[in-house]
Formats: sequence, structure tokens, C-alpha cells
Amino acid sequence: MNLSMRLSLRQKAALCSIALLAVLVMTWQAATSVNAPAMPAKSAQSAEAIEYAMLMGKIPETGSASSVSLKVTGFPTPAQFAHEASKQLAHPFRDNGPNDKGFGIQLGYSLARVAAGYLIALLVAVPVGFLIGMSRLAFLTFNPFIQVLKPISPLAWMPIALYTIKSSSTSAVFVIFICSVWPMLINTVFGVAAVRRDWLNVARTLEVPPLRRALTVILPAAAPTIVTGMRISMGIAWLVIVAAEMLVGGTGIGYFLWNEWNNLSLSNVLFSVLLIGLVGMVLDLLFGQLQRKVTYVD
Repeated sequence: MNLSMRLSLRQKAALCSIALLAVLVMTWQAATSVNAPAMPAKSAQSAEAIEYAMLMGKIPETGSASSVSLKVTGFPTPAQFAHEASKQLAHPFRDNGPNDKGFGIQLGYSLARVAAGYLIALLVAVPVGFLIGMSRLAFLTFNPFIQVLKPISPLAWMPIALYTIKSSSTSAVFVIFICSVWPMLINTVFGVAAVRRDWLNVARTLEVPPLRRALTVILPAAAPTIVTGMRISMGIAWLVIVAAEMLVGGTGIGYFLWNEWNNLSLSNVLFSVLLIGLVGMVLDLLFGQLQRKVTYVD
């Protein structure tokens, strides 16, 4: 029996993914190594570069041209990216001032905002979704408002939130709430409304109280659809928080990315993008596990 016969489908997929990653890295290397600049440890720079470095706090104001490290210009090679990423990974929780916090601290701020806004959305969307899904009158009453508010970009709410709330961090939490609530609400409505009538009729025949009927009959039946909405909402929330933090600044992984762009560090920008993608993948995998636990086959 040859090797391909012994490997499972997941193992074959893993090998294909590794091969694809290797091709992408080699393509990246080939595209960036042609005009890659040298990386001397120290070099004289123009007065403008020194002044900018002083302004960003990279060197003290008494520094000289010979004390300024030469920044890599152009798109970084894989080796340059790995070098900068290793420096970030070595000190993930450093705190040297507002413009020099490690990615671990910034990531913590972002996750806290996402968790707060997401939890509020969950507490609102599921009960309201049950109400709308169980009542035709409630559905017809709320549906026009949902259809008008749902297509609005979450970032369009940011100016209103900043004006009314007066806090950039709380405004970011509100934006997460407003973008998370609609997928959960709509999926809850759909899941509750799609519960088989036979099950509800049996519960009524047995004179099961409404609250118990909702918790023991409707909720288990609608749980896969509700968790699907939760999973979609988390993906949107993680996407939106990065953009929101770019707008409001201060802290967060979005601000970290934008600050590195302002520092002209493309390697750290790429590191931030990769980090955002990995965290998003982990969050999606967690909800995928939850979805499998509540999904059953008739």
C-alpha cells in the first residue's frame, strides 16, 4: 500500500496546505528579493528622518545621525518580516508609552471591547428573537425596523456614538453591539419560527407552561440556527473592531496596525494583519465547536 493510500483526507489536506504555503513564501521571496535594500546596523540619515525618529520617540532629542537605525524601505522580504515578527513576539506585553505598547496588550483591549459589545448583543438578540419568532404580530411590527437598520454600515454609527457617548472606547463597544445584533436576531427569529409544529402541539397537549416550552422544546430545536447567527456575528464583530480602532485610535489591534503604518514599518503591518487573521480563525473555530455540539441529526 503506497503512502497516498495510508494518509487520511485531513492529512492530505494538511500536506497540500503546507505545500501551498511554501509556494506563497517562495513567490514572496522572489518578488521582494530583487530590489531588497541592505540592512546595515547603523547609517547616517537625512535631517528629516532624524527629526521624524525623534518625534516618534525612537531616539532621544540629543541623538545624532549615527545613532539612528536605518529603516528598511520597500516591501519586506520573508526574512525581514520574520526578524521584525520575532522582536514583537519577544516582548508582547511591553508598555513604553501610548505609541509603544506590545501587541499582547493591544489585542487584549480589542478582545475586551468585542466581548463587551458581543455579550450585550447576545442578551438583546436572543430574547427579542424568541418574541418575534413566536408571534406573527411581533414579526410584522419589528420587521420594517430590522430591514431599515440592518443594511447600515456599523461604522456609520461611529460619529453618532462619539457625539452622544463622548467616549471612544465605549463608542467602539457600541459599534460592536450594533453589528453583532442583526445576524443573531435574524437567525434566532428564523430558528424559532422553523420549529416543527408537531413538537409544539405535543407540548400544548401536555400543558407545558410557555417558559418551560421555550426552554425545553423551542431552544434545543432552534439552537443550531442561533449558534450559526452567533458565529456570523463574531466574525463581523472582529472585522469591524479593527476598522473602528483605526478611526478612534488610542488602543487596540486596529490602532496598533495603523500606528505601525505611521511608523513606516511594513513588516509590523504585515505582522498585525497575520495576527488579526489568526485570532479571527481561532474565534471561528471555537464557535464551530459549539455549533457541532448543539447540532443533531433527526
